[in-house]
Order: sequence, then C-alpha cells, then structure tokens
Amino acid sequence: MRRERRRFVRALGTAVGLVALAGCSGDGTGADGTSTPTETATDTSTPTGTPTPAATTAAADSPTPTGTAPNAGGGSRIDDYLAGTSNYDGTVVDRTGRDEVTVAVGAEGNGGGFAFGPAAVRVDVGATVVWEWTGSGGLHNVVAENGDFDSGDPVSGDSPTFEYTVPEAGTWRYHCTPHRALGMKGVIVAR
Repeated sequence: MRRERRRFVRALGTAVGLVALAGCSGDGTGADGTSTPTETATDTSTPTGTPTPAATTAAADSPTPTGTAPNAGGGSRIDDYLAGTSNYDGTVVDRTGRDEVTVAVGAEGNGGGFAFGPAAVRVDVGATVVWEWTGSGGLHNVVAENGDFDSGDPVSGDSPTFEYTVPEAGTWRYHCTPHRALGMKGVIVAR
C-alpha cells in the first residue's frame, strides 16, 4: 500500500513537472510570429496593518433574530437552519416555566450519537440551558453561531457539561464543530 502511494505521488509529481515545463517551452511568439501576451502577477494580499472588518460589539451581544414570532412549529429560519438535522421534526420543544433546561449532547440522530436533544427548545429569559454529554458520538462541543457562547475544544465522555444563562428574548443557533456537516445543530428560543 505504501509502495503504491509513493509510486502514485512520484508519478503525479512527474506529470505536474512536465505540464509546467511544456508551458515554459517555446519562444514566446504566436504562430504568426507576434509576441504572445503574458499575464503579470497582481498583488491581492491585504496590506499589513489593515484591520479585517469584524462584527460590532452590539451584534455579538445580541441574539440572532428569527424574523418570526416563536411558535410551536418553529419558524422558517429555525426550520431552514435545522433542515439537515434528522432528529428535528419541526417542533420547538416547550420548556418554559423552568429555571434549568437540559439538552443532551451526543443524542441519537444524524446516523449515530451526532445530535442535540432536543434539537430546538423554547425557554424563558433567565433560564439556564445545561448541555450534558451522553458519551456517544465521540468529541463534541457547543458553539453559538453569533459567538455568544462556546464550550471550548471538543471533548468526549459522559460527564462534561456546559451552561449558558439566556440573557434576553431572542433565538440562538448553535452547532457542534466536529459534526456540523452531519447536521449536529440546535436552536434555543427565549421569550
């Protein structure tokens, strides 16, 4: 297997070299004897010292609005965000009236332990959401799309937890970084 891989890499390098060499051969003139124009490199890098635009503090401190009033069916932006999440059926689970709400990390979904359970949950302003790892699905974390919360580097096991107290009414979309492409995403709606 290693020998085949080395042979492939060597052949690939040779092919790339030949193509590059073929592009360099010739005298720089076209078939009619006129010079062939060549492209010149253009610097497209950002000048040193120029700050990259970033979200303003006000935007980072506020939840991402859904554009729809929270309801039992979710809302189009929630539905769109969770479209690839297999354990989301269009229902925002109502957990209002509770001071603390638990969301499982590594719940069954998306082909294994790659979901948040429930995927979408409605809570009261001031409630604390506690994400509890189930031990399934490997390494996980919890990261808000707008940057309001981040559990840090992905971890595994059935004992890690992460908490976030909802400061105001709004909607927070979040994901697990290693399994986002699998559909491991969730939503908190606070009223």
